[in-house]
Amino acid sequence: MWLIETESLKLEYFLGKDIPCYAILSHTWGDGEASFQDWQDLRKASQKTGFAKIKSACAQARDDGLRYIWVDTNCIDKSSSAELSEAINSMFAWYKNSWVCYVYLADVKDPEDVAGNLDSLRKSRWFTRGWTLQELLAPTSIRFFTQDWKPISMESRHYSQLVSSITGIRLDVLSYPQNVMSCSNVEKMSWIAGRETTREEDVAYCLLGIFDINMPLLYGEGRKAFARLQEEIIKQSTDHSLFAW
Repeated sequence: MWLIETESLKLEYFLGKDIPCYAILSHTWGDGEASFQDWQDLRKASQKTGFAKIKSACAQARDDGLRYIWVDTNCIDKSSSAELSEAINSMFAWYKNSWVCYVYLADVKDPEDVAGNLDSLRKSRWFTRGWTLQELLAPTSIRFFTQDWKPISMESRHYSQLVSSITGIRLDVLSYPQNVMSCSNVEKMSWIAGRETTREEDVAYCLLGIFDINMPLLYGEGRKAFARLQEEIIKQSTDHSLFAW
């Protein structure tokens, strides 16, 4: 996997047991994200709107004593279909194996009071996207930040209950990521309701890790991707609760 060295901001590649401790970023994409190709020239990458977000994430990782961080916009060579497929099928594991996941809420401002923060948190776009579902569920350590990289404390039960009410995910699942795999298939599938992806196929692909499924990606297949996912779940699981979904 490609990782960003948080001091130099350069990309470095690691395999298997050589992968060091790393932070990982969860965010929503916007216009002007810096790609893998852009990152080959940091001067070019710095002109992209998304550069500041990545640079700030690197600074946070350094503050936490971490030398590396993974970001989906520029740590995947999306011009390679093989690398993209491997990354999407590995993504749940990458989030799970991270030292810490930083959730960057670009539309949540620094609150003047707690009530204002809770309201903006509830409305954040991050809670509506398909890919951020596994990014919430997989990591063992997760920290939320506002648009100015001010930390939002999620350790209090009040905040945790709010996230549970927003997502429809049980508090015990949010608190203990290992509980994800013990949830029924129909419960897991319910979590994606109301979430959106830019590409139709990604509604299925963003669920691969949650269902512990590995399957080839076929962009252009449209709704067939979701049907293939359901077939794979039924093949590999003795839990037939999905039929009730």
